[in-house]
Order: sequence, then C-alpha cells, then structure tokens
Amino acid sequence: MDGGNCSSLTEFFLLGITNNPEIKVTLFTMFLAVYLINLLANLGMIILIRMNCQLHTPMYIFLSHLSFCDLCYSMAVGPKMLTDLLAKSKSIPIVGCALQFLIFCIFADSECLLLAVMAFDRYQAISNPLLYTVNMSSRMCSLLMAGVYLVGTADALIHTTLTFRLCFCGSNEINHFFCDIPPLLLLSCSDTQVNELVLFTIFGFIELSTISGILISYCYITLSVLKIHSTEGRFKAFSTCISHLTAVAIFQGTMLFMYFRPSSSYSLDQDKMTSLFYTLVIPTLNPLIYSLRNKDVKEALKKLKNKNFL
Repeated sequence: MDGGNCSSLTEFFLLGITNNPEIKVTLFTMFLAVYLINLLANLGMIILIRMNCQLHTPMYIFLSHLSFCDLCYSMAVGPKMLTDLLAKSKSIPIVGCALQFLIFCIFADSECLLLAVMAFDRYQAISNPLLYTVNMSSRMCSLLMAGVYLVGTADALIHTTLTFRLCFCGSNEINHFFCDIPPLLLLSCSDTQVNELVLFTIFGFIELSTISGILISYCYITLSVLKIHSTEGRFKAFSTCISHLTAVAIFQGTMLFMYFRPSSSYSLDQDKMTSLFYTLVIPTLNPLIYSLRNKDVKEALKKLKNKNFL
C-alpha cells in the first residue's frame, strides 16, 4: 500500500455477523453444525471417490475436485467466522486478511470454471458415448483441471494485489465476517475505479465464458437426448445432469448477485446473509445434492458400509 497513513495500518477488525450477544451462542451452534456437516460431507465425498475404483471416471474425478474447492474456500472463511462469534477481539492482520481473500478467491473462481468443465464432460458422455473414454482421457482431465486452477490462481492474485495496494487511511473496521472485495473497496480512501473495472472485466469474462459454455453444452445435450427414442433412455440421460444443473443454478446465481453490480448498490448488512449462503451453505449442499441423486454414489456408500460391518 502507498501513502503516509497507509503504511501504519497493520490489522483490520471484522465486525462479524452480529453484535447482539443474545443470539451469538445460538448462531455459533447452528453455524458450527453446518460447518462440521460441510467438512464431513466434502471429505467423505473425496475419500469415497478415491477409494472406490468404479468411481474413477472423469465425472467423479471432477466431482472430487468440486468437493475439494468447496472444502478449501469454506475453510478459509468458516473457522475465523466461528471464532469471531464468541471472541472479544475480532482483529485480523492485514497479511492474514490478504491470505484469506486469496485462498477464497482461488477456489471460488476454480469452482466456477469447474462447473463449466463438468458440463462439457456431460456433453461428451451423452452426445459422444462411443468416443467418451478417448475424448475424456486421464490426460485431458488433468489438462482441464490444471487450466481451472491456473486461471483461478491468476485471477485471485490480480484481485488480491490490486485490493491490498489501496490506501486504508480511515477506519480499519470491515463491516463483514471475512475479507471480501466489496467491504474492502468501501473502506478504502483511494480511488477504486480501477479495481471495480478489473472486477467487472475479469469476473464478467469468467462468468460469461462459463455460463455460455454450460448453456452451449446443454443445448447439444438436449438435442442428443431428443434423438433417443425410448422415454426411459431420455430420463436416464437427463437424470445424470440434474444434480449438476442444480449446483450451477445455486452457485452461479449467488455469485452474480454478489459481485456483478456496481459498488453503489452494495448493502453490506444484507450481503452478509448472501455471503453466508455461498461460503457455508453451498459447500454443504453440493455433496448432498450429488450423493442423494446419484445412484453410483449411493451404491458406493452401501458397499463401504457393508465392508466396514463385515
């Protein structure tokens, strides 16, 4: 950060979700339960896919990476949020603030891109079933995942660098429960037009690219499914996409609402609830959505359960 008073800033204070002491314990208990379910569900999904050879297919490899992304960005936010609900001091060093945002941004961006990759995988499986194993080889899956994490990391580094080069010469109280771009831009006394432009440009490009990719994939999927003569065959083909479409709708819709708008329209108190949804609830919902609607995952869970009882 540049400027005389900027250099003296060493920490921020997170105002957290609420200052009402009467509901803090209740919120802590509720969010702790959700967070633990999140950890168990995502770790369980990753371990289950790794342990079961029948799930070593591109679809489930991508699903394990989805759980990994959910796990990482919720862990970047969750523990600090839970601690601050009961702690008297809610300070966070500026380096810790930058690191928290960097990790969150890397894996949130990666998940956004990964959902598009998963749509492409479903397109290959339904539209080109005979060439599926060739087109979605292990090498292709590795290249796609490397691209996802590379773009996610590059985007996160750009936003983190630009945000933490701003001057914070006034209040150091962040009206949020974690270090995110909107409250930090509002807190800065620097000109944030460049940050907002970069946010709209890069995030807009990523969102436009991924949503377009998903829509195009599902257009081809729909055309392929309509060519299937049997009703049972059509239902089976579409059923493999329902979980993915649900995850896309929830995640992309929330992200667009949070970030794809001018800073003048931010309402941080309202946005805290939305942020809670995508940092805590969505990572918990994703493994449940895929496990409850996926026959292969259910069978793998039954086999693992029976194996443990033998």
